[in-house]
Amino acid sequence: MATEGHNLQELRRSASLATKVFIQRDYSDGTICQFQTKFPPELDSRIERQLFEETVKTLNNFYAEAEKIGGSSYLEGCLACATAYFIFLCMETHYEKVLKKISRYIQEQNEKIFAPRGLLLTDPVERGMRVIEISIYEDRCSSGSASSGSSSSSGSASSGGGGGAGGR
Repeated sequence: MATEGHNLQELRRSASLATKVFIQRDYSDGTICQFQTKFPPELDSRIERQLFEETVKTLNNFYAEAEKIGGSSYLEGCLACATAYFIFLCMETHYEKVLKKISRYIQEQNEKIFAPRGLLLTDPVERGMRVIEISIYEDRCSSGSASSGSSSSSGSASSGGGGGAGGR
């Protein structure tokens, strides 16, 4: 697991940020937290459509689980009112537990699927739950790669883009 975490840091260090793709929220079913599963054309040569859609659908299922109201969330609310919300200093809510599960899932997806393809998935919590951000990196060593044919612009972006991406 430590070597996989090292691969993410190595990606940020050895590659320059080429562009970012944003997956918008899907409000077709109301204001519940879910993201569009439409495959962005910028990822066409980077990742298989099935893997992308499976990742977004899994995230949508996690967010639906987090927002599900059941007996435990009702009890959490009652305890919160009864203790003037001091109970949350001692315990984690169901929503917080699921958000941690989502963060672990995103980390795992980055290590196993996205980073080897030169992509980096950003947790939607870091973007105010508005978008899923996918950063596309180009290898600095192989400037003649067949990703988008813009080797001259990637050379100029490598000096400025690498510092910003590494600072996260």
